[in-house]
Amino acid sequence: MHDAAKNDPMTRFNPLYGNPFKTRADVRRALDDSFAPLLPYFSQGGARVTLSGTAAHFDRAAADLEGFARPLWGIAPLALSGDRFDHWPLLAKGIANGTDPGHPDYWGDVRQKDQRLVELAALGFALRLAPQHLWEPLSDAQKNNVSRYLLTARERNYADNNWKFFRVMVDMALDHLGIDFDRSLTETFKAELDGFYIADGWYRDGDYRRIDHYIAFAMHFYGLIYAKLSKPGDIHAERYRERARLFAGDFASWFDDDGGALAFGRSMTYRFACGGFWAGLAFADEEALPWGEIKGLYLQHLRWWAQKPIADRDGVLSIGYAYPQLTMSESYNSAGSPYWAFKAFLPLALPESHPFWQADEKLPETTSNPRPLIHPGMVMMRAKGNVTALSSGQENLSMRGGPEKYAKFAYSSRYGFGVEVDERGFRTNGFDNMLAFSEDGLHYRVRETNDKVLLAGETLRATWKPFPDVEVETTLVAAGEWHVRLHRITAARPLSVTEGGFAINRNDGDRDVVTETAGRASADCGADISVIIDIGSGVPRQGVALKALPNTNLIHAKTTVPQLRSDIPAGKTLLVCAVFAGLAGPESEKALTAPPALPDLEALDRLFAERGAPVSSMAAAGEPR
Repeated sequence: MHDAAKNDPMTRFNPLYGNPFKTRADVRRALDDSFAPLLPYFSQGGARVTLSGTAAHFDRAAADLEGFARPLWGIAPLALSGDRFDHWPLLAKGIANGTDPGHPDYWGDVRQKDQRLVELAALGFALRLAPQHLWEPLSDAQKNNVSRYLLTARERNYADNNWKFFRVMVDMALDHLGIDFDRSLTETFKAELDGFYIADGWYRDGDYRRIDHYIAFAMHFYGLIYAKLSKPGDIHAERYRERARLFAGDFASWFDDDGGALAFGRSMTYRFACGGFWAGLAFADEEALPWGEIKGLYLQHLRWWAQKPIADRDGVLSIGYAYPQLTMSESYNSAGSPYWAFKAFLPLALPESHPFWQADEKLPETTSNPRPLIHPGMVMMRAKGNVTALSSGQENLSMRGGPEKYAKFAYSSRYGFGVEVDERGFRTNGFDNMLAFSEDGLHYRVRETNDKVLLAGETLRATWKPFPDVEVETTLVAAGEWHVRLHRITAARPLSVTEGGFAINRNDGDRDVVTETAGRASADCGADISVIIDIGSGVPRQGVALKALPNTNLIHAKTTVPQLRSDIPAGKTLLVCAVFAGLAGPESEKALTAPPALPDLEALDRLFAERGAPVSSMAAAGEPR
């Protein structure tokens, strides 16, 4: 484990801390240790779990339902394996009272596109797997309340994305419990979910230019549950299995050899839900990769999280990623949101004798060759303890930090990404793996969306506009352990420009070694080295090793970001740089002695003219690709 975070004293509050994650018993202990901190915060009626004074955009009752329901993704599977669980009566009481309009714990009426629809998917899943614990103990009146609540909810409008699976999860419970419902609505949603499918195992999460972790821990996760629990011969079940088999190899490239997942997109506060896809394969008896490799990817990912300070002092998971951090959260993140991470405990449905648990753990064989992924618009690069995605073609303008979460030039499992906190911070923001423009030295613009994106071999090219009168063509080139960025800029006026490399951990006491020279900036924190070098720009650029604002990066609370800064004139300007980040040691030292040279621009132009293919994420659902 190559990580300074494991030495953080706050890590000891992590309920996974010290767990070796080698056996099924270890995973079961992780479930118990993660659920126990919630027990003091259950309401007297058992239906609400209140964890914090922070708010989401939805009401408090829905937030408290979230705290109650999300752990069910990991607890309900225990009913299939027959494991003992002492808190079934508490959960059954909560379900009864939460659906009783006359009880103080009532979860509230379900409205259109309501957060309750999200959480009722977990309730449906739990009633499907554990009726003997959560349904049969209820009185007839309580059962009527539960069924009426679910039947009313499933008639509501769902968001036009992965939410459509939530009705499917509820309907699986209703079907299993013998409760009549309008099955045509279920079939409609399954058909609409098929409309989000692209090819090669990849979906998009609705009719948007975003292909993120929701494809794995939502689209495939629910599809694999459906495939496992559906009747033999179900055509959708077979589709979901086939798509998961196609997806597995590509998604494995999002995990580094330490178990870290590519930090990219929204909802990263769900943390080890990122391993939910591997959990889903096991649950569905789907050997998309050899069982030992699925097990290795799964357990190594859980071990990665065991080394991070992800919980508050009472062991409750915080909003944040590798540490508590509200900056990166979404408007729909309540204090209970992180408990979607319990999706990773799905393999506890399987007995010890299952091939998944019996297999010898190993990681898939890897290569240092870049792996292009046409659908999300990425080129995956692998190094020791890290995977990097060169990225173009995605956007999310509907949420805070959308450009940082989707539109940077590169994303990393080890170095995460930063979310800026100062809209007037052109001189103080990190801009890791971004190019920022300013006309007043105070406010700034970065890439938010693209006009056109092509992938040619292992190289990406995008055109975008930070201002209406400024056009940028950015080409990203994988170059061994480095990558090269070429920006052809056409501007109607002079502007100031800052370009950032990878953010790395910053130690206390100014102990890090930094360099700031003409055309080069670097930082060495002892564990990692990050470098950005100008290799042929049309204007001089000054290197700056910026101490980024605290609590902006997903992995480390304090970071240094090497930057190149310059002014550009009106007209055409070429900016070119080489970017590197890696573990300190001989391999990095060797790479640093041989940075890449300026690529042949004419050859790159010919490459895209002859082989450039449109990135799938640029096309809306239903559009030709």
